[in-house]
Amino acid sequence: MKKTLLATAIAGAAALAATSASAATVYNQDGTKLDIYGNVQLAYSYVDQLGGDPESELGDNGSTFGAKGEHKINDDIVGYFKAEWEYDADESKGGGNGLNDGDQSYVGAKGSFGDARIGSWDQLMDDWIQDPISNNEYFDLTDSSGNISGDSSVREGNKLQYMSPVMGGMQFAVGSNFEGDGEDENVTDSNQASFYAGGKYTVGGFSIAAVYDDLGQFDGVDDGTGASQGDIGEQYGLTAQYTVDALRVAVKAERFAADADNADVDYYGIGARYGYGMGDVYGGYQYVDAEDGSDLAADNGGDDSFNEFNLGVTYNISSAMYTYIEYAQYDRSGDAGDGAAVGIYYGF
Repeated sequence: MKKTLLATAIAGAAALAATSASAATVYNQDGTKLDIYGNVQLAYSYVDQLGGDPESELGDNGSTFGAKGEHKINDDIVGYFKAEWEYDADESKGGGNGLNDGDQSYVGAKGSFGDARIGSWDQLMDDWIQDPISNNEYFDLTDSSGNISGDSSVREGNKLQYMSPVMGGMQFAVGSNFEGDGEDENVTDSNQASFYAGGKYTVGGFSIAAVYDDLGQFDGVDDGTGASQGDIGEQYGLTAQYTVDALRVAVKAERFAADADNADVDYYGIGARYGYGMGDVYGGYQYVDAEDGSDLAADNGGDDSFNEFNLGVTYNISSAMYTYIEYAQYDRSGDAGDGAAVGIYYGF
């Protein structure tokens, strides 16, 4: 599930001809503002399966309902919050089929000093390194986060972060995911915490970003036997992108450096997106190099290199509604994961 074209615009591709939804302001008085927003996303997909027949499905693709607000603390500082929930638009009738899954929730303050927040949201590795290459509707290229053994709530939750203001084109961010010894995910008797940091430099239409994450919050996660799995490894990433008019091109080098011997996985990708006036045309290619001891190589019969690509096009029906079609190949055993999808998005 993609983060919607609105998120892509926020990440730096606002010049592209992407459709985005406008939040509805329900209160705006005395320095306090409250907005509600959301979307309905449905898709039909046809995907190859390893050792079985291809599977087709008409399903939800990440339909979301959210609220966000801000309050002016003083002339320089604004406090804010955001909360999002997901629901299944394809099978919404019946008990338990309403807002059934959390997405992201956080609270913070921003001003000339920068931005400080606490809560749950996407990894910095995701926002700065992975999304510029492939933040599509249904099929994305794979990335180093796919090698992390642990729930996404551990990867994205219990987070504290500071992001600096942009100074002479430079910006940096530093943060931590904290898993206390009282958390269900932490089976040890001690607190576990990660350290991550990133830097970005932008000049004109060009930007370059680097991110490091030691994934320390996963040290206390159950290894399946009731014991902690210990150090799983680290993530490194570097992305450069250039935007001119309605075209954006990005390149990426990313690594999952496993703590286990001979188990690293490298990702080298290139992606492009072009706004043609009534939507976007986009695609990406990635070479994945997995060492023999990695789970990725083991899951694919010992193959240790893969060539991935995807292609897609969106068509804007209105300012709030668009449709799309995508195709992807991952070069996995039995063509697993290869497929096509067509879908529709309505944002409000």
